[in-house]
Amino acid sequence: MDSVRLVVRQCINTLSSSKDSEQAVQALQTVKKYLDKESNELPPSDKDIFAKFHYTRLLQALIRSLHADWVQTLTPRQHRELWDGLFLSGPPDQAFLVMLDSVTSISPSTSLDRLLDVLESFMQSGRIGDLLWSACQRSTPTSSLQMQDTLLSRLVALPDLLANHLQHHTRPNFYPQRYYPLLARELFAALEKTCEALRGQTDCSVSFLAQLLGKVCTQGHSEEIFRVLAPSLLTSTQSDFVWQRVCWRLMESVPDRWMEAVISGLVLAVDEPTALSRLMGNVILKNKKAQFVLTHKLLLLQYKHQTPVLRSLLGYLAQDSLRRPFLIQAMKDLCSTWSSSSVVRHTPFEQQLYISKALLISLGSLTEAELKELRHELLQCMLAGVQCHLDSNLVQVRRLGMVVAECLSSKLDPQGTQLKFEYEKDADSEELVSLLRPSSASAPPPPSSSEAAGAIEGEPRMADSQPVASQSSDSDLDSDDDLVPFDMSKDEELVTSPAPRYLRDCVEALTSSEDPKRVEAALHAVEGLVRKHPMTTREVSVELMKVLLHLEDQFNSDGFSFWRQRGMVALTVVDAIPVTAYVTAEFYALNYSLRQRLDMLEVLALSAQELSEPTAASDKRPTESAVTESKMTGGPQDGPQHWKWIVEQRIANKTKRFSKGADRTNRAAAAAPNRFAPLAGYFFFPLLRNYDRPQVTFDLLGSDHLVLGRLVHTLGILMYLAVHAPVSPSSLSSPTMPAERVPPYFSLCHCRFLESSHVSASCHLSPRSLRRWAERCSTLSGPFATMQMRKSLSLFFFLWILTVTTVAAHPLGGTGSSPQS
Repeated sequence: MDSVRLVVRQCINTLSSSKDSEQAVQALQTVKKYLDKESNELPPSDKDIFAKFHYTRLLQALIRSLHADWVQTLTPRQHRELWDGLFLSGPPDQAFLVMLDSVTSISPSTSLDRLLDVLESFMQSGRIGDLLWSACQRSTPTSSLQMQDTLLSRLVALPDLLANHLQHHTRPNFYPQRYYPLLARELFAALEKTCEALRGQTDCSVSFLAQLLGKVCTQGHSEEIFRVLAPSLLTSTQSDFVWQRVCWRLMESVPDRWMEAVISGLVLAVDEPTALSRLMGNVILKNKKAQFVLTHKLLLLQYKHQTPVLRSLLGYLAQDSLRRPFLIQAMKDLCSTWSSSSVVRHTPFEQQLYISKALLISLGSLTEAELKELRHELLQCMLAGVQCHLDSNLVQVRRLGMVVAECLSSKLDPQGTQLKFEYEKDADSEELVSLLRPSSASAPPPPSSSEAAGAIEGEPRMADSQPVASQSSDSDLDSDDDLVPFDMSKDEELVTSPAPRYLRDCVEALTSSEDPKRVEAALHAVEGLVRKHPMTTREVSVELMKVLLHLEDQFNSDGFSFWRQRGMVALTVVDAIPVTAYVTAEFYALNYSLRQRLDMLEVLALSAQELSEPTAASDKRPTESAVTESKMTGGPQDGPQHWKWIVEQRIANKTKRFSKGADRTNRAAAAAPNRFAPLAGYFFFPLLRNYDRPQVTFDLLGSDHLVLGRLVHTLGILMYLAVHAPVSPSSLSSPTMPAERVPPYFSLCHCRFLESSHVSASCHLSPRSLRRWAERCSTLSGPFATMQMRKSLSLFFFLWILTVTTVAAHPLGGTGSSPQS
């Protein structure tokens, strides 16, 4: 046992930490030897210990390593033999639970797709049947009851669990319309193996199968189950007594809480009393719940079933002498219900018609001796029931009472005087009269000899037709010598790493993969996935932004900076508030380089610019009216010249017009709200929070004045883009401070801020503040000032003159005319 544990632990460590595909393949091959039942390399005791104690842990480790690089390098054959083989050749119950738990906990990704492929192969290869057969073979100790309940719930609710997790991406094989017929076939296969084991004098149990059948029917899937299971069981039990005993035990083992659903589904699926008797046996004698359902609920409370269902149910009660007392008791209950005045007044006509049909069918199933014993009770029932029905004000109810009374009198006293009523006959009355004649209870006929002969003769016909097709195809392929081969000298190797389809795959590839092609493919796919799936993006936006911000160009990829920046901008645009809060908080954090801080500012500026622009979807895609108009007025180059178009062009060329209307193509773009306006505060104010607080590795007012200039420039861009934003303009111009308290380079930075921002925002400074700033900036216009400094100073003095003249013209805030320059 210790040796097996050591081997499994070493293999798990190799799979989780190894980056060499050969080592991983060798580890998988080593572990798979424990699942090979035909091999004699390992003792059977070690195989049993592995399957019982270590198999589940190994599968969980395999699923955790789905994102590893060595998994991408496996060939399709290695995937099929090693990876899929470990799931398909071990204990089916453990593999099923591990796969289903992992599927419902993994986010949409390539790993989830691979796991769904294995689960589909598990279902299509008959492993669910092996799971059910293993449950029939072993006994159920107390320790395994919890696992059995878990298996039962997961098998029944598999379509619901996958649909809740996969949503619109659920595969067709996991739909209820396909899964439950598959489960019925696997259930029949397990019953077939049980019959073979019983013939070989091997003990088996069908309690798990009975619980599975009951729970599936209780959840409303009895129709899908019995549509496949009932015909197979009828064929097998027709001449095999072992099969009949297995079916009887299956029905008797259904728990009481699920018995009603199973019996109702079986009665609806089987419309012959003899066939129903072969499948159900005398379950009515051994189960009180089955007795209540068959004699009371299906006859008196439910009235939705058709006439063949009633014939089958009452015929089942009349088939065996041990069940006939229940038929007589049901007959008495039906008579008392039919003759009750309260039932006639308060129940719908459909239910009364249903009870009348059941009464007449059971009456036709009684023998002469039984009729003689029940004659007195039936006469009292007839007299009371006719009176109640004739007192009704509904014509249908009165007619129903007349028809049933006539049938009762003819059955009870065929030689004496019989009741006769005058009423208008309809389809219901004719059907009621026909129900007195008992139907012949016969088993479903076997396939006719002509059909069997046709099925046997069909194969040679197909075989005869194949040589003809092959001869014609061979004759067509004789002329392939004239084909010219392709020039493959300049072919390039295809990309082995496909583009990720989920954002989770991008995060895993960018954080843990060391494959350059995979990392590059993930980086290129980030922007498109973020903009295509905004709901999924909001779940991982901050996490992905953190990954991109710390990502380094380890492999010297082409366009690394461009695609990284585009990904961060897309994240900020799609999920602006959380991502902006994270970026602005990290701008003043420790352990960031100046390049990363400049990247943050650039991403914020580009994102704000994209948010402030009107949506270009309507500009890129032509509207329906434009498309229709282009089709109606298309030129000759768009298709054949139509005579109407030619005539219209000639008329247009010869028509003289004094003026034409405005060109529709030059129409101004429609107004659109500024998406950046409500978000401007999230971009602007957090960037000003700690600009004057020096840190150990970052000092804006000291040695890192380059970042300060870029910061002020970005603030100006944000202020310019937030036109008509619901934020106070005086708040947006808050970076202004007394000129005496700032160093010279910050004065130039403030000029750059004024240059980048809107002109009206600078007019909130008082003339005195502007005069002090002018005196401070005049000291910077020395011989060493650059052209950019002089340009910024010129703009500053222009704003100063504009403010002074405005204040002089309107000292009290009036609305006078502006002074002449």
